[in-house]
Amino acid sequence: MKRLLPANAEPAERASISRPTTLYARIREELRERILSGAWQPNDPVPSERELMAQYSVSRITVRQALGELQKESLIFKLAGKGAYVAQTRPFQELGRLQGFAEAMEARGHEAFNRVLAVEHIVASALVASRLGLAAGAPVTEIKRVRHLDRQPVSLDVTWVPRALGERLAREDLATRDVFLILENDCATPLGHADLVIDAGLADESLGAQLGITAGAPVLRIERLTHDAAGRPVDYEHLYCRADNFQYRLRIERQRG
Repeated sequence: MKRLLPANAEPAERASISRPTTLYARIREELRERILSGAWQPNDPVPSERELMAQYSVSRITVRQALGELQKESLIFKLAGKGAYVAQTRPFQELGRLQGFAEAMEARGHEAFNRVLAVEHIVASALVASRLGLAAGAPVTEIKRVRHLDRQPVSLDVTWVPRALGERLAREDLATRDVFLILENDCATPLGHADLVIDAGLADESLGAQLGITAGAPVLRIERLTHDAAGRPVDYEHLYCRADNFQYRLRIERQRG
């Protein structure tokens, strides 16, 4: 089932959706935050059970429950007789903030670039015209890119923009620059918000070949419609993301009252 999610909330480093109320949950969340924020690096030792018991004034059972949940999330791993260590976490992008891929990844210290497959000026399909608020058969530009992170392919992105914007984009370095930043900095098109539809699917042979995965492997599919600051749709995308080497994350708050 698909969900329509707003993409204009503030980002958050913590993965929880509410403040923990139990002792083990508090320990779990505080340790998780240190891992996800980068304060603890992969293969760094996690404080021992005895150290955590003393720090939080809790029982061994409580500490083991917190560590057990972090291990289930693949955030830590244990070595017999040596304790727990920080695991290598998958790169991720926050969906709660409207950012370009490279913009978000480079801020986290990753190397990002695009392999541009095609930039074509075409006639809009009925779906694309509808999403962009254009007349049927209107001219648009279609951009196909394979996103690479730390030299590994992570997603295939297909983007459609109105032809006037597409002609500007076609002259830019789409291998190293984000479309979002080009729109804002070079095309005087400040962005406002995006609507997302997220579901799951399986890679066909063509998609698998582009992403370096086998046909039938799971992929995350994202449909994103980005609007400018005045609320006009300017960028429509289909993103097909590998599920094994990249994550999208989102924090949502419960509305009170």
